[in-house]
Amino acid sequence: MGPSFKGGVATPHHKKATEHLAIERAPVPERLVIPMSQHLGAPCEPLVAKGDRVERGQLVGDVEAFISAPVHSAVAGTVVEITDTLTPAGSRSRAVVIEPNESQELERFVAVPEEEDRVARVRAAGVVGMGGAMFPSSVKLKPPREFTLETVIVNGCECEPFLTCDHRTMVELPERVTAGARLVADITGASRVVIGVEDNKPDAVEALRTQAGSDIEVMALKTKYPQGAEKQLIMAVAGKEVPKGQLPAATGALVHNVGTVAAIADAVERGRPLIERVVTVTGAVRRPGNYLAVVGTSIADLVEHAGGLHDDVEVVFAGGPMTGFALASLDVPVVKGTSGVVALRAGETRPEVGEDQPCIRCGRCPEACPIFLQPFAIASHADADDWDGAHHYHALDCIECGACSFVCPTRRPLLQLIRVAKHALLDRGERP
Repeated sequence: MGPSFKGGVATPHHKKATEHLAIERAPVPERLVIPMSQHLGAPCEPLVAKGDRVERGQLVGDVEAFISAPVHSAVAGTVVEITDTLTPAGSRSRAVVIEPNESQELERFVAVPEEEDRVARVRAAGVVGMGGAMFPSSVKLKPPREFTLETVIVNGCECEPFLTCDHRTMVELPERVTAGARLVADITGASRVVIGVEDNKPDAVEALRTQAGSDIEVMALKTKYPQGAEKQLIMAVAGKEVPKGQLPAATGALVHNVGTVAAIADAVERGRPLIERVVTVTGAVRRPGNYLAVVGTSIADLVEHAGGLHDDVEVVFAGGPMTGFALASLDVPVVKGTSGVVALRAGETRPEVGEDQPCIRCGRCPEACPIFLQPFAIASHADADDWDGAHHYHALDCIECGACSFVCPTRRPLLQLIRVAKHALLDRGERP
């Protein structure tokens, strides 16, 4: 059994439906909605107007801000509208709406400008964290000068139930993953490269080890949720704890998702902007699969390509059921961080969906919490709008893995309450 961290939970995997299905390209839809905010940081401003013709890979949004990432058209077509759109996370964003041309040459794209500085090329390509966080990768590649990076950790754990997009990326594109890992190490000066993969993916471990040379270690890690969370992965691989209030770089480690490093390799070596990604569509759909979708495809179109929903679907998540967002409508676009679309029937929903009851102080959530918080206490203070109390119990340190909600026997919406507390504390200027 491989290395791991303290705490966490054993979640059902629910990956059999798609883990052995090869990546399949989804069709280009009749309409694309490209949000200007597909990353943490400053949203982009549209650089095109209604009526403009655009090419696949053309820059359509950018902003002069350090923490940001430009966005590009995923197709050749015509801009039909600049409007507001709802994103999978429930926020609103300006968006460029594009009607694709009838014929598309999907192997061609407008390459980002040649840059001697590889980090600048990563930014120009709009690469962000593809595991869901969507933090601009160019910023991560330039940590504060006081930190010396020793280890690059590539996150291939994919511990979220149902999702297999990273798994298939590792099996089918190991050369891209290892090339990106080497680039990140070369850019940052790190001397050690480790690709961490949960041991329930032996074919991915084998594919990567076949491709990796002596300069890359492929480490099989214990299958446990949330093994792929950044702080927990650093602990499992490097045996170091991220100090409170510090960046992960303070441990000398830098973590990137497998899809992200593959995108970094494509950006640096080929000038390819991030305009499409693999999305796992699974659960109560008629044709589950791992689909390569152009950014801006509506989730409704992607679900239709997957055969549509079964009649008894109760909820659809963007992302996985532990950390994803329940969708009020499928008319939202796939963005750079959309790793999955998971449809669940009644009775299959995660524990916090349903009738909750008062906390019984059973102690299961502190035991499951991978960073040793007391989720029940934070949630109780949040329920009472007591933000000082929530801050006292370190609400802002929560990594939002959802392990607490998963183990709660009274179905308390612990993660949602903690998220409310975090937003309230951040709004009043508190910091972790």
